[in-house]
Amino acid sequence: MAAALKEVYTRKYIDALAMAFVDLPCGFDQQQFVSMVFDDEWPKRELKQRMAHISACLHVVLSLPYKEAINCLTAVAHNFGDLQALIFPEFVASYGLEDWDLSITAMAYFTSFSSSEFAVRPYIVQDQPAMMAQMYRWSEDGNHHVRRLASEGCRPRLPWAMALPVFKKDPAAIMPIIETLKKDPSEYVRRSVSNNLNDIAKDNPQTVLAWSEKNLGHSLETDWIIKRGCRTLLKQAHPQALALFSYLPADQISVDQLAVSMDSLAIGEAFNFTFRVQSTQSSLGLLRVEYGIDFVKANGKLSRKIFQLADSDHSDATRIFSRKHSFRQMSTRKHYPGMHRLAILINGEEKASLPFDLL
Repeated sequence: MAAALKEVYTRKYIDALAMAFVDLPCGFDQQQFVSMVFDDEWPKRELKQRMAHISACLHVVLSLPYKEAINCLTAVAHNFGDLQALIFPEFVASYGLEDWDLSITAMAYFTSFSSSEFAVRPYIVQDQPAMMAQMYRWSEDGNHHVRRLASEGCRPRLPWAMALPVFKKDPAAIMPIIETLKKDPSEYVRRSVSNNLNDIAKDNPQTVLAWSEKNLGHSLETDWIIKRGCRTLLKQAHPQALALFSYLPADQISVDQLAVSMDSLAIGEAFNFTFRVQSTQSSLGLLRVEYGIDFVKANGKLSRKIFQLADSDHSDATRIFSRKHSFRQMSTRKHYPGMHRLAILINGEEKASLPFDLL
């Protein structure tokens, strides 16, 4: 099994972080910092708790006014990146709310090495109009990391992040940013915009559908964003979403010969399954082919997860589909033993199903 995400903060990493301050006039005590980080509670902390803890240790050991501390962090941040470097914007989120001008500059800088998507949220909560105006300005920035921050930071359902219930209720303040970024040349940015739309769709589907109907067909970039942004609505077989992408009711489509390579398997194993799709017409046409698994949860109840298998136009009247599915334990999905169910869905309609036992 892969190491837990929290293990990214290794002793080697913390030593390197401490060493980065050596030649700076920050009065940084390396030994004190390392000792503070790896305290008695360290093993119990999860990823975000470790981020906050390291940031707090930096604050204590630097022991400087906020502006001077940010100058020190800015001087070393370019040496660190990826997930671990979230400790730098975490510092801004924790200690910079009283100095907006400096903090906004720092978040825009730090986001190029990791992401300031979590750090902006306390600022949105403190003063939504001011921070959203700033994020709109970021949406026009020449740096694609900063443009992504404009979208990612205001997602209503951003995983692991401080909640923004005001945007779950009314996403109107987000839409100008989405409008600005709808043709962004960077896939990194467009992916964030689509994720933002998908978040909005979970609470305000009509907002997303109305915007999508208005913008679909204008550019390849926007169409890609819309399709990904509507993915939850499509998985839910929302009639308006299916119609938006020209998926017709699957009345003429049937599924048979559904078979699995084993009708019982152990957690950690995988099985293969196949099935045949047929049409009473001369061709299958445009099909969204998905499979759902009704997973047994910890409480013994079933919860369905939908997986996309194919999305294309078929000129033939019959086609065989196959797929392998793994039941290994994941950080995002834990498996439990019991009778599960495999279902095949065509354009949102369940056409066939089969039970299987996970041991």
